[in-house]
Amino acid sequence: MLRTRGLTKSFGGLVAVDDVDFELGTELCSLIGPNGAGKTTFFNLLTGVLEPTAGTVELRRDDAWDDITDASPHETAQRGIHRSYQVTNVFPNSTVLENVRIAEQAAGNDSTALWRNVDHFEAYAERAYAKLDRVGLSHRAEEAASTLSHGAKRKLEVAVALAGDPAVLLLDEPNAGVSSESVDEVRDLIEDVAEDHAVLLVEHNMDIVMDVSERVVVLHQGAVIADGPPEDVRSNPDVQSAYLGGYEPGSLDDGAASGDPEGGLS
Repeated sequence: MLRTRGLTKSFGGLVAVDDVDFELGTELCSLIGPNGAGKTTFFNLLTGVLEPTAGTVELRRDDAWDDITDASPHETAQRGIHRSYQVTNVFPNSTVLENVRIAEQAAGNDSTALWRNVDHFEAYAERAYAKLDRVGLSHRAEEAASTLSHGAKRKLEVAVALAGDPAVLLLDEPNAGVSSESVDEVRDLIEDVAEDHAVLLVEHNMDIVMDVSERVVVLHQGAVIADGPPEDVRSNPDVQSAYLGGYEPGSLDDGAASGDPEGGLS
């Protein structure tokens, strides 16, 4: 579905992403690594937010690879790669429905007519309701997004990312800041959307990563140091040294809950 070849991004003397060859199939793949490993930079390269210093990004379409290295974020989204963000990114003063309806409208190439009456875009509203129903928010469609809990806003972000039915979803820490009571709901949602989308997930909660992932890729200092099934990656001594530090399933608590020895988020 999506691949990179020799993907590199340098900021002056700092190499944030270092010659990465990566391929995402129809699977749920998690991308993990310590703070500063290059995960968010990698997402920004995949979605056209940043231009690579070297290498290519390609999307598979109609049994051929399409080079999208130079595509803008809008063009990348139109071609079927959507993302959520580490920091909550919704329109707080718009309703829950409007947040998703606007995203559906933009995906349908009607973004130049956002000022028109919503009744003109009934089909977009119907699609938006369907996305909200999928994430469990249809009953709050007419409420302002600002009234949602942090966990519910995360669900709304996933609904926005689903607008236009993309082929590939990039989820950047969907559990960041979510209460412990809501973590299971977000995890279930991740598994649900992975049933009909290719998903690349950045997540610091290693219990979630090891539970939901079909494959795990580890970045360290911008380079891939491991790529394989969760159990193989978890037992990899290089990964233990660089990131996991003796992690065992179910062992997370407080500062260690992120899988980060510093207890922080990247």
